[in-house]
Amino acid sequence: MAGAPEAKAAAAQTKLAESAGTLVDSAIVQQDSADRRTQLAGDRTLLAAERTYAAWLRTGLAALAAGIGAKALLADAVAPWLATASAVVLILLAEFCFVAGVWRQFMRVVPPPKPDAPRLPDWLLIVFNGFLVLLGGAVLVGLAIH
Repeated sequence: MAGAPEAKAAAAQTKLAESAGTLVDSAIVQQDSADRRTQLAGDRTLLAAERTYAAWLRTGLAALAAGIGAKALLADAVAPWLATASAVVLILLAEFCFVAGVWRQFMRVVPPPKPDAPRLPDWLLIVFNGFLVLLGGAVLVGLAIH
């Protein structure tokens, strides 16, 4: 009878060791899962920033087109100074949107986790938005001349 308690103790010890191994494996999986969630959060943050940049750009392009259209369509409908003023305000809004989009993309308060997805190159944003700012300036000069 003395062997029965020892056998039970040995079986319990074996079961405990297996359980501990399972816990270790589970902890490793949970750690990997947490790391992956952090990487995915970095990707979501990056993509959200790019969507915000695209929204600024889209708003700027719409304001630029509206400014050009306002001058053309309102020229005969209202006083010439009002048509020009409306166009200038819309084009200045477009210029602001182009600058704000790049500024917001570069000015991060808290750095996001390292994403897996590649970022848009900074030089590309500066060159493209710089071109749009120059284009808006050219439209303003064109409005002033005509």
